[in-house]
Amino acid sequence: MAIPPLEGAAGVRGNRWFDEALLDDAPGLAARDPGGMLRAIASAGAQVREATTLTAEVDLTHLADEGRPRAIVVVGAGTAARTGDILTTIAGPRCLVPVLTHRSVEVPAWIGAADVVIAVSASGRSPEALAVAEAAGRRGARLVGIGAPGSPLQSVAERYRAPFIPVPRRGAARANLWGLAVPVLLTARSLGLVKVNEADLAETATRLDLEADRCRPTAETFVNRAKTLALNLAGSVPVIWGDSPLAAVAAVRYGDMLSANARYPVVTDALGEAGRGRVGLLDGVFGALAALEKDIFADPEVDGPSADPPRLKVVLLCDGGLADENSAAQTTDRRAEVVQDIAARRGIEVDVLTAEGGSALERFASLVAATDFASVYLGLGHGLDPMAVPAVTELKEQLRK
Repeated sequence: MAIPPLEGAAGVRGNRWFDEALLDDAPGLAARDPGGMLRAIASAGAQVREATTLTAEVDLTHLADEGRPRAIVVVGAGTAARTGDILTTIAGPRCLVPVLTHRSVEVPAWIGAADVVIAVSASGRSPEALAVAEAAGRRGARLVGIGAPGSPLQSVAERYRAPFIPVPRRGAARANLWGLAVPVLLTARSLGLVKVNEADLAETATRLDLEADRCRPTAETFVNRAKTLALNLAGSVPVIWGDSPLAAVAAVRYGDMLSANARYPVVTDALGEAGRGRVGLLDGVFGALAALEKDIFADPEVDGPSADPPRLKVVLLCDGGLADENSAAQTTDRRAEVVQDIAARRGIEVDVLTAEGGSALERFASLVAATDFASVYLGLGHGLDPMAVPAVTELKEQLRK
């Protein structure tokens, strides 16, 4: 008897089994990516350069006229909010004011004239960004808008005579991370609160170009770390841990992209926090218990999915860069080594991705670029269109009603 289609599954396409051969079939990858997500992610370096130019064309000098703010609040949702996490990480613990990321339409009562509010929205229509920007303008806070030109957010900024940095939207917001993040960083720099110079931006753009070339569709799996990551995660329950604040933000970004592009459930965290409890996942039903019960003679293609149930795969994102305190760096490195050992003794595979580059921004870029590509390759291998997420579309349509 034929099984009726699930209610609400209209537009859902794909396969449970991962097509490994597709990874080295560049034309096949292109055919499964009609929305051009691979191309959009490869434009990251160009986004950095374009956003730098667009920000330079906006006068931000007056932001510092009133002195050091009480706090910087970056407001938005999804990828837009993630730019606030990036700013917090790049500013570091030595930043002279708190940097807060706000993800709600509910406006904090304490925001006022002493604060700087950076409202970020790729579409310029985010309810979160619009609500807080409007309130910040009314309360006399220093406001900066970042988003699509000609959008409602630009109208709010103009109403309160606040600077607005127009960032053209191309495709899904998650593919425009760098176009949104660079103006946020440069706004904080204009206040003297973050050290990001032109050389850092140029080197970051070059690093993103290099990673785009390394991870390009025509590069075979054995020399393409993004394809290797995708292959190793196929059919698993991914656990992504970052060994520093910078790597932890990259880990969360990886989780964002795996969820959207590959529709995988993901656990992400800072490695330090994982050690307080989440490392217990390694002992659970998808970890050591699954390894103990695995039938080494089972063939999933013959015996079905139950022959090889999903298991944990751990990915450690390691900063591997410059640390202010050598003792802190040694503690972080030791924790990563110990977690690898614990996982190995439980039969759980671990991939380690180490950042490259001199500045914090460049190291962050090296982690994000490779994992962004990996999330797309994983989705394509399952026959998914990374650019089209039916559940997200349905959610937005229902909320608009």
